[in-house]
Amino acid sequence: MHNSTIASVATLAQINFIDLFAGLGGFHQALNACGGECVFASEINPDLATLYQKNYGVEVHGDIRQTDASEIPDHDILCAGFPCQPFSKAGDQKGLQCPQWGDLIDYVIAILREKKPRFFIIENVPNLVRHDGGKTWKTICERLRRQGYDVDYAKLSPHMFGVPQKRERAFIVGDRTGLKGFEWPRPDRNVHLSISTVLEDDPQDALYLSESHVNYLSTWQEFIAAFPKEIDLPSFPIWAMEFGADYPTAGKSPREMGYMGMEEYKGAFGTPLRGLNPEQTEEELPGYARTNLAEFPSWKVDFIEKNRNFYSLHKSIIDPWIEKIKSFPPSFQKLEWNIKGGERDLWKHVIQFRASGIRIKRAETAPSLIAMTTSQVPIIGWERRYMTPRECSRLQSLDIPFLPSTKNGAYKAFGNAVNVEVVKRIAAALLKRDDTTATTVQAVAAE
Repeated sequence: MHNSTIASVATLAQINFIDLFAGLGGFHQALNACGGECVFASEINPDLATLYQKNYGVEVHGDIRQTDASEIPDHDILCAGFPCQPFSKAGDQKGLQCPQWGDLIDYVIAILREKKPRFFIIENVPNLVRHDGGKTWKTICERLRRQGYDVDYAKLSPHMFGVPQKRERAFIVGDRTGLKGFEWPRPDRNVHLSISTVLEDDPQDALYLSESHVNYLSTWQEFIAAFPKEIDLPSFPIWAMEFGADYPTAGKSPREMGYMGMEEYKGAFGTPLRGLNPEQTEEELPGYARTNLAEFPSWKVDFIEKNRNFYSLHKSIIDPWIEKIKSFPPSFQKLEWNIKGGERDLWKHVIQFRASGIRIKRAETAPSLIAMTTSQVPIIGWERRYMTPRECSRLQSLDIPFLPSTKNGAYKAFGNAVNVEVVKRIAAALLKRDDTTATTVQAVAAE
């Protein structure tokens, strides 16, 4: 339906959409649940493309950069969740200049220019809005408006709509006839969130924690349990390497100093630096203190000082425990206790292993699924296991019969996926402004 108008959108069942960078088909499920029909899908990953066709019965085209926009079928809604690596805080942030992915928005805009669908829904990481001081976002919006669209955006997360995952994403919507009357979906009120709602009973494919990982966590549990209830556990990241350390953090960084003149100080865990040569001094400092920067950033100095002060106040509690953690890998020598006021038993919460340390979160929601590493899959503390791929699919509101064949492939795909429930709410809000579609859309949104 080329050049769709309000009058031509009679029912949602007559809405055609295309699914770019389709992945596991989050957009597909959301629009299909609204009665829409997918007339074109594109996915560069051959395994995901095969899986998409298997799940939805839709032929999938490969790299969108190899597709002529004029050959794409006419459609009413363009859906795109183009790769986020160029804009993510965890990536290189090369943005539109990223040689691998930065130009993909060009192909989206080329399709909008050629096919002129009435609507579009685009998803990306929240940092897209802030990237390059907001210049990237401003450029993208201006280019979309030049194609004749009224444009708006919002940051939404599944947990706002009853799904137990905190995963904020930026969504951009456009309408060639204007967005008058459009309102972003409002968060559900009084919804009790619990990660237990997506868990399986005794899943056969569950991966349980190794003996060494259980030891890391048990050792930190000893730390947590050692503090009387009247003593608040730190809300800042706990860096055990700073317990006993006093190397200088003001002025030049140790590397900038050439690791010279530090004989009077102590390194990680209070190791004396006296008598050590520069190479040995470097080895005795925490990894994050070996920065190439000329000075420590203020946030790092703040964390270091808070940890040193905490140690000074509670040295008698920490010293009997500290030897147990010295041999741990650096990332397991850090703990983020995000359970202020909660039960001081990490095995009753959700755990995540991160490069920045072990993170403990309440069992209300899972942390954001990410695609860059499989080591950060949420851990169900009370079962001492990682979430299964099927459970992670539920965090993205995906209900598909076939999942990627490997756990690593599945976790990565879920980290890249768009959340079905969030998109479903957006699509309903975008389309229900037409009287002719209101009854159908409102019924779908209420399901």
